[in-house]
Amino acid sequence: MKKRLRKIIIAAILYIFAAVINLNNEWLNFALYLITYIIVGGDVLKKAFKNIGKGKVFDESFLMGLATIGAFLIGEYPEGVAVMLFYQIGEYFQSYAVNKSRKSIADLMDIRPDYANVKRGEELIKVDPDEVEVGDIIVIKAGERVPLDGKVIDGNSMVDTSALTGESVPREIGVGSEILSGCININGVITVEVTKEYDESTVSKILDLVENASSKKSNSEKFITKFAKYYTPIVVIVAVLLAFVPALLIKGASFSDWLYRALSFLVVSCPCALVISIPLTFFGGIGGASKRGVLVKGSNYLEALAETEIVVFDKTGTLTKGVFNVQEIHSEGISKDELLELTVHAESYSNHPISQSLKRAYAKEIDNSIISDIEEIPGHGVTALVNGKRVAAGNIKLMKKMNIPYYEGEVIGTVVHVAVDDKYAGYIVISDEIKEDSVKAIKELKASNIKETIMLTGDSKSVAVKVAKDLGLDKVYSELLPGDKVDKLEELFSKKSEKGKLAFVGDGINDAPVLARADIGIAMGALGSDAAIEAADIVIMTDEPSKIATAIRISKKTKNIAYQNIAFAIGIKVLVLILSAFGLATMWAAIFADVGVTILAILNSFRALNVKKL
Repeated sequence: MKKRLRKIIIAAILYIFAAVINLNNEWLNFALYLITYIIVGGDVLKKAFKNIGKGKVFDESFLMGLATIGAFLIGEYPEGVAVMLFYQIGEYFQSYAVNKSRKSIADLMDIRPDYANVKRGEELIKVDPDEVEVGDIIVIKAGERVPLDGKVIDGNSMVDTSALTGESVPREIGVGSEILSGCININGVITVEVTKEYDESTVSKILDLVENASSKKSNSEKFITKFAKYYTPIVVIVAVLLAFVPALLIKGASFSDWLYRALSFLVVSCPCALVISIPLTFFGGIGGASKRGVLVKGSNYLEALAETEIVVFDKTGTLTKGVFNVQEIHSEGISKDELLELTVHAESYSNHPISQSLKRAYAKEIDNSIISDIEEIPGHGVTALVNGKRVAAGNIKLMKKMNIPYYEGEVIGTVVHVAVDDKYAGYIVISDEIKEDSVKAIKELKASNIKETIMLTGDSKSVAVKVAKDLGLDKVYSELLPGDKVDKLEELFSKKSEKGKLAFVGDGINDAPVLARADIGIAMGALGSDAAIEAADIVIMTDEPSKIATAIRISKKTKNIAYQNIAFAIGIKVLVLILSAFGLATMWAAIFADVGVTILAILNSFRALNVKKL
């Protein structure tokens, strides 16, 4: 990019210098413009020759080379250089829009665990996960990422599996539990026997899914290349016929006169308006989208977004906040406030995510002087003496262990059952919250003629169904692992039309393979994982799902402007080509028409930047 920009700047300076001084010596004038032309157009000519060698004769590089060389042959050096200079500027903007935002999927290797604590005798040795073998014993401390799949042989802890399964609730593990690589150990120290080598581990498979899914996505050919396949050979054939046929068939016809017409024809044929205005239109659309908090990583994705028919969502962190909070308090025999106060105090010494959620809901200072006899029962909950009352707070297993009858109705979320002095006092429901913006997002997508809105999640069926119902989604698939999400996405591809696109919206590491496989991958950028952001084609920087509908409206407007420019540029171009063929348009008239069309197309392109009312 820097090398291309340097060439453009140097060529522009030389071009202005040549135009201003206008040397009287024809050869010096020619030499100065030729040097400028080689600097700015050398790469284009080189590419044209390479493509000819590969059998790809008629492309935009060939047309640009032929038209500009033609300009030199008839003595229009400034036109030849200017055309190539403007072409390179347009290409630079196009490349900048794509390359600046898009990084290699290889960056996803950053999610790879850096080390594993392998137990050798009484020592812990840090080694590369690749070097750990099946049967080795590893120790995972609080806050560390699990490096390999295995089975817990000692210790209890909570693990954050949201990056892998999308579950918002941390999972409790103990001796005998299976643990997946890529999870984060939250609070305890656990000893694990490795059951799979790194190449077969969950994290490794996710990375592999991303790479393979990415290879399935084909980038649509640029319009200019498609156009040139038909336009270029026709123009070249007509120009050759124009140079030789009239001179041979028309009595008294001058070959030099018809050669001049043919070369003028080639100069007029240069699609300058298209090669500049089309990339600039999409560049403007990308810039306009960024003003609304939407980062689009390339014009091809912006164009594809206009054809979206199905939008598939992840749940946690995408449609919901991904934050574990108290949603309901149901008390029996005591007030809700007292139930929360007793539960918070009983749980106050725990770093468990449930305890943190209770503390946030209580929002008062905890009086440690009224708490005593705390006992944490792994896998069950906690008991404590709070202000003289024996409080037991935990799951169903704790209630059963203490032989206390509890509420057995269907509750969506994680339930903390509470007993006070061996009597059931009620329960507290803790779960994820739907984003305020999510309902608006689904309504706006349906208003934008999206055929189907679907949710894929690793969360439980009851939670998933409730969220889907509250939001008005068309379908929901729950309890899915990363590989299952890719398989489900493959099934959904059959539901769209041939030209239609499927967009997937997600935020976690587990979403990276699906984001890469979808026609358009959309990631939540503010709180989303680096892996998801890197794998996505579009990033919502504000984490608002409603921005997806905004991005679709921007893409449709941008595409319409591009089509207007195409129709206008081709229409005028064909008219001037006909006039040139009949000798009714002089070289200067042709140049004026070409430049004029280009300027008007560029001015129209700037409309894509105006997205305030979208």
